[in-house]
Amino acid sequence: MNIGLQFKTKTPQAPSALVGKPPLFLNLPAQEQILFAKRLAIMLKAGVPILSALKMFSRQTNSRHSIYVMDNLAAQVENGLYLSSGMKRFPKIFSDFAVNIVHVGEISGTLNENLNYLAEELKKKQELKRKIISALIYPVFIVFATLGVIILLTAYVFPKIMPIFKSFKFQLPWTTRALIFMSNLFIHYGMFILGGLLICAASAVLLLKVEKIKYAVDKNLLRLPLFGTLLKSYYMANSARTLGLLLKSDVRIVQALAIVADTTGNVAYKQEFAGLMEYSIKGGKMSDYMLPRALFFPPMLSQMVSVGEATGSLSNTLMYLSEIYEDEMNTLTKNLSNSIEPALMICMGLLVGFIALSIITPIYGVTQNIHP
Repeated sequence: MNIGLQFKTKTPQAPSALVGKPPLFLNLPAQEQILFAKRLAIMLKAGVPILSALKMFSRQTNSRHSIYVMDNLAAQVENGLYLSSGMKRFPKIFSDFAVNIVHVGEISGTLNENLNYLAEELKKKQELKRKIISALIYPVFIVFATLGVIILLTAYVFPKIMPIFKSFKFQLPWTTRALIFMSNLFIHYGMFILGGLLICAASAVLLLKVEKIKYAVDKNLLRLPLFGTLLKSYYMANSARTLGLLLKSDVRIVQALAIVADTTGNVAYKQEFAGLMEYSIKGGKMSDYMLPRALFFPPMLSQMVSVGEATGSLSNTLMYLSEIYEDEMNTLTKNLSNSIEPALMICMGLLVGFIALSIITPIYGVTQNIHP
């Protein structure tokens, strides 16, 4: 779904062709985008022409990706076009939000201020992503470590002592028989199991490209007890700040909602913001649309938005809400780690304990039957 906005440039001429050959897998990391926006804002405030600033950035960087982007942005500006028009040539690098916040600054004469807004927004989004990733790194590490220990014991260690167990003249405990079955399964069919897992993973990736399936997955993720609340806080913090900044920059509400819908990564939220945009076009209030959709828009959000609409301070209200949801997300990330860590340690202990019990129990049975 693409609800991007089209803006007129300074002149009717078409954008010039891209300069040079693009690097393979052209990309500009978030940190470089933040530095670009911040440094350009400082240069413009100091009175440096935008074309000179872009050429200076191109000379001062060692990254081929950054050089290519800066050279092409400078070429577009030198051709008499807006900077935002050049940024639109790189949709995989500059989001609709970045393009529009720059364009609004260009036509309103507040480009340096809007670039500072953009830098702060990108920095906030980067920090939110880092917090979620850091909260999930430890649980993922524990899961893979547990699987690694289990595979090592069942596929490599246990087969070494299996002949001893087979020589016993009494029936082995069910735990040992289960472990022997798992060991044989890994030894004889390990490659088939690995191939099946890879096929399942590839199938899941392909299925997630289907919009209906992706919508159902994204929507049901929001229903999860702790992780769903964390995701909602993340999307609410990002969306509220983006919408608040756009409204603060005098972007119309319908255009701002279209940008938020385009820039959100959750398909379910994308459709909800698109529906909110359509509702606003018809003259409805945002709070009236949000109120019956508590799964996507918590009651506090719809109530605060209603207050902002009534008092004419919607942009400030949204910025305040973004701070609230950021704080909530910080608390949830700490709770997530504290809640998952004991459960994972218990599961790991049970699995390793089961394997140890399967090995020790028959040996103990043999020693009990030994008589002098």
